[in-house]
Amino acid sequence: MNVTPTNRPKAEGDGPTMTPPELSHVDKAGRARMVDVSAKPTTVRTARAEARVQLGEALARRLQETGGVEKGPVLPTARIAGILAAKKTADLIPMCHPLALDHVELDFAFEGDVLRIEAEARCQGRTGVEMEAMTAVMVAALTVYDMCKSANKGIVIQQARLLEKTGGKSGRWTSEPSQ
Repeated sequence: MNVTPTNRPKAEGDGPTMTPPELSHVDKAGRARMVDVSAKPTTVRTARAEARVQLGEALARRLQETGGVEKGPVLPTARIAGILAAKKTADLIPMCHPLALDHVELDFAFEGDVLRIEAEARCQGRTGVEMEAMTAVMVAALTVYDMCKSANKGIVIQQARLLEKTGGKSGRWTSEPSQ
């Protein structure tokens, strides 16, 4: 059975039938597609995203005091991994457009035993850089996990989210403060 967003079989208990939202990456037949952005104007696009990694008290203290573990310097390595990942986003996420990034920056801050990773991406383009910023923080968080897992198997990547995006037709969007 071919199930698409518009013809999903109704299950018992589904409640009232609702019109699904328009999905830009799905055509009228329900097939995945890359959005055509050729008619959009080129504008400066920015995005900021964050991820939070719960390290545990001992590991957080160790990273603040020494900066590293047996595998090497954690935050510089995670920064490089995040920047490289942002540049490779279109290779990882099937419907992302390849973008010529003008800037990618990652910053780190300790909040107790949580490491907060923030990335900013910027380009001049026809589509946003949200996915590049999100990919940067996720790969940086995974790099922290990989480098530190021998010191603490209980590391938790808690949250990744878009903080802000600017540019394009929709202009500026800012997330609600995290709880």
